[in-house]
Parts: sequence; structure tokens; C-alpha cells
Amino acid sequence: MSVVGVRFDQKSKIYNFDSNNLNLNLGDAVVVSTAKGLQMGTVEATNVVTPNPNLAKVVRLATKEDKENQIQNMEKEKQALKRCREIVEQEKLKMHVVAAKYSFDKKTLTFQFFAEKRVDFRDLLKILASEFRTRIELMQIGVRDKAKEIGGVGPCGQELCCARFLNKLDNVSINMAKNQDLALNPNKINGVCGRLLCCLNYENDHYKECRKNLPKRGTVVSTDKGQGKVIKTDCLSESYSVELNNGEIIEVENRSSK
Repeated sequence: MSVVGVRFDQKSKIYNFDSNNLNLNLGDAVVVSTAKGLQMGTVEATNVVTPNPNLAKVVRLATKEDKENQIQNMEKEKQALKRCREIVEQEKLKMHVVAAKYSFDKKTLTFQFFAEKRVDFRDLLKILASEFRTRIELMQIGVRDKAKEIGGVGPCGQELCCARFLNKLDNVSINMAKNQDLALNPNKINGVCGRLLCCLNYENDHYKECRKNLPKRGTVVSTDKGQGKVIKTDCLSESYSVELNNGEIIEVENRSSK
């Protein structure tokens, strides 16, 4: 079985599909079978190795008509998003509709929304079903997903990682910031979404491994100049600062890692 990776839009993750013996190349537009019906996407990977033998199949290479249909869907999604936001405002619902997405066959229209509290959207569901005459799905997303969908610029001055290349939003913990000796200032370690920066995850494994070879703060150690207490560690230089019993502070290299 030949397996390809398909992405449905620029910000979605890559899903694996059985190529169905089609000769597919990177960048090919394809129509695939999914749990929500037919969808159109782009081949982003070929010759994928996967342990899963039960993959949905690529139905066909996208035709000219398929591509025209997809363009029509995208235009309809913009109109649907605008109209849904108008209805939400009329109904005075405390929710922000982020995106609208039609299935390829237009049988399902999904709205993604963000809300700080639980929202009763039963009446909204009825209004939308009557308005668009198709099956409506409302999907609540978190603040990180909202940032991924809307996009923006991070404190580093670059486009948000989640909007640019992160297909999966992994968990980020405060311990990652502690491992890197970062000041636990929300303005410094939080992203535009108000949650911990995704990039704290990138080098976390390196810092964890490095710290295995460094003494913990407060540990009493022996040095060439006598005993003292570790007051600071530096993973990047693989060294630590020791305050000797006489009050002198010295820098010690971690010889065990050399």
C-alpha cells in the first residue's frame, strides 16, 4: 500500500491516506474520502511510512470542476462567516465566530467559535440551519486554536508559529520556563493568546538533559577553593555559580560533561 500525506488547508495538520494506486506527486490536488464525506486537499508528503493499515483512500486527482467547486466553497465560506457573525450579534451571544468551513459536497457547514464561558447555542443552531439549508456543526475552540486561526506576530517579531508551521499544539508547562531559568513574568513567557509560548517546548529536552549533569540550587559542593552552596546554574555554558563559605562567588565548569 502506498501512503500519501494530505493537508486540507494551510493551517491544518497532515493526514495520511491510501494513494489507491494513483501516481501522486507533491503539490497534487486530490479528492479524498473522510468520515465527513469527500474533501479536497493537497499532497504534502509521499511514500509515508505508517503502522495503520486501515486508511481512507484518495478518490481521484482533482479535476478542473473539483477545483472550481473548491473556489466556490471558499467564497461561500466567507459569506457564511460574515452572516453568522451578524446573527450572533443580533442574538447577543457572548461568542466569537472564528471560521466557517463547508465540506466539499456542501452537505455540512462547520463554524468554529471561541467563548470564555459556556454558551447555549441551540437557538443559533436552528437559525443557521434555516438560513443555510444544510447540516450545521458548531465547534468550540480554545484560545490557542483561535490564535492559530486568526494569526498574528509573536514577541520575536515573526509570524506566530501556530499559524505558520505548527500542525499540532503540544502541551506547554510552566516547568519548561523554569528549566530554562526564565523570569516567570507573564509578559515575557506568554504568547498573544495569553497562554505559555509554544517555543518553550522546542529546547526543553536539551535543558532537561543538561540539568541532569548540573547540581541543583542549594546543593553544598566542594570546589578547588573550598566548600560552598550552588546559587545559580547555566545550561548553555554547562557551568554553575557557587557561593563559598567566606562569601566569595566563583564560577565552576561542569567537568562531568566535558
